Amino acid sequence: MNINIYYGGRGMIDDPTLYVVNKMQEVFEELHVNVVRYNLYEQRNDILTLPQTLKNADGIILASTVEWFGVGGYMNQFLDACWLYGDKEKISKIYMCPVVMSTTYGERQGKLELSTAWEILGGLPCSGICGYITESLTLEMNESYKVLIEKKAENMYRTINQKIPSLPASNQAVKQMVATRPIELTPQESEQLSHYVSNDDYVQKQKEDIQELANFFRGKLDEQDTERDYIQILRKAFHPQPGIKASYRIQIDGEKNPISLTVDGNNLDVRFGQIEDPDVALSISRKTLEEIFRSKMSFQRAFMTGEIISKGDFKILRMLDQFLIFPER
Repeated sequence: MNINIYYGGRGMIDDPTLYVVNKMQEVFEELHVNVVRYNLYEQRNDILTLPQTLKNADGIILASTVEWFGVGGYMNQFLDACWLYGDKEKISKIYMCPVVMSTTYGERQGKLELSTAWEILGGLPCSGICGYITESLTLEMNESYKVLIEKKAENMYRTINQKIPSLPASNQAVKQMVATRPIELTPQESEQLSHYVSNDDYVQKQKEDIQELANFFRGKLDEQDTERDYIQILRKAFHPQPGIKASYRIQIDGEKNPISLTVDGNNLDVRFGQIEDPDVALSISRKTLEEIFRSKMSFQRAFMTGEIISKGDFKILRMLDQFLIFPER
């Protein structure tokens, strides 16, 4: 079974939608489901090509956050692209679960908007999740919320696995009544659509995104969104390594809160804040960390030269260079 997750939020650390999506992904992976996530804010320049990624999907999750009004522009752009470029016959066989969290107001309208849009495209509906959450910590600390999210993920898996049918909806009639004009693609757009599904091209694009984030990071160190830049760069550099399980606290000179990093095989949790009893606690300067991000320095070399002060198992410290691989620049 293949499930794609399309996240339309801004990628903020405390986005409650990200917590819900991560928890659902954990459930799917335990059920041996192949899960691929697409962060629309990272691939905003390629949104028109993303409908091509639906071709192998049995189900999808459309996830977004209502921060002031509606589900946001990136998600709307993706749905527009599905209407203009998507394979309607394939979409008609794909189940969709909407996930909408609101930090202000409008989560129910957002969930309904996504469900309606998918039905108009001809797709199959799944029961979704919506809620008003001011900060993700509220979800993390409430065990009943975790159980609810896990049950929703299990229900989606069961719906797809059993191919549970749904009654016809009037929304689906719109697709039959409205004739969309064929889209004439430019040679450049055609080339993008044909090459996007190539694994080599996708990996190359990811490397370019990492380089772009690294460049962006250099110019934003002294601004208020430095924390988000650190988190995004570390997530982008993560390469899962089976068998690795460790926790790290990275204190950056001049930063109030350390980076807490926990890795368990294919899963990485990275955020700003304290972590209790990490396997390795280390202190590092901004300059050294930037050199590591640009692949000019490794964690092991920085430790050996005294630019990192570390407390804990040195073998576990060396693992950082195994699952965090930064592009050379």
